[in-house]
Amino acid sequence: MLPALLAGCLTSPPPPLGTTSTAAPSTRLRTPRLPLLRRPSCLVACRRLALGEVARSAATERGATEEEQQQEGLPDWGNGDEDDYDHDPEIADIMGEYFDDPNKAQTRMEERIKKKRHKIVQAKTGSPNPMKVVFNKFDFSNSYIWFEFYHALLPKDVTFICDALRSWHIVGRLGGCNSMNMQLSQLPLDCQKPTYDALEGANTTPTSFYNIGDLEIQDNLARVWVDIGIHEPLLLDILLNALTTINSDHVGIKQVQFGGSEFQNWSEHLKTEEAGYSVHKI
Repeated sequence: MLPALLAGCLTSPPPPLGTTSTAAPSTRLRTPRLPLLRRPSCLVACRRLALGEVARSAATERGATEEEQQQEGLPDWGNGDEDDYDHDPEIADIMGEYFDDPNKAQTRMEERIKKKRHKIVQAKTGSPNPMKVVFNKFDFSNSYIWFEFYHALLPKDVTFICDALRSWHIVGRLGGCNSMNMQLSQLPLDCQKPTYDALEGANTTPTSFYNIGDLEIQDNLARVWVDIGIHEPLLLDILLNALTTINSDHVGIKQVQFGGSEFQNWSEHLKTEEAGYSVHKI
């Protein structure tokens, strides 16, 4: 259209030179008005289609990323759960400046870990050496259990040992350590649906941990008197399993002896706190 209009204007003859007369208004050459150029509708449609494809592609990629994070157990930072930051505003502050200054955020996180290391990482205070176990004419109805520790017990260690012995006695007194009723333990390993016979469990001969004495301590030695009342090795296995964990993770136990009237340097005459003797209720 534009070439046609320009062609029409160029074909009109120019006025003669030297003529001073003014042409009539009707004969003046009008400036052609060019039509506004518009983008073809097909181009607009193509661009809109392309933008739609990009948006759908981005959404698909975002969904795939979220699915991968869920499968790998990674946190989803873009799900709008800002309420989780309320539990620790410092973490929210560090994560907020990560994109602006990653190095600074990393430095702050390392300083936080160092400052709160005692709450994040619990160091083991036990012993890497296995605990020695000795039986010396042990009588289930009347015997001492002796303990030898690597060091003299701290107050927190005494509390921990007393709590462990108290829990062992309570479970045993309630009949929880009865090897005559081990229905679930005797099931095959590949059993998918365990069953329990309540009548069989009720008719099993009960076992009961009769009595236990106080924990006596002399420096790094200790003893406790027990009256289990019935020959039940399962009770001893449960105690030894607990003591094994205590030895490796909490308080180093050098040796445990079941039975016997004497043990190491234990003296029956030392009964004062000045000599390192103390009694703790179980």
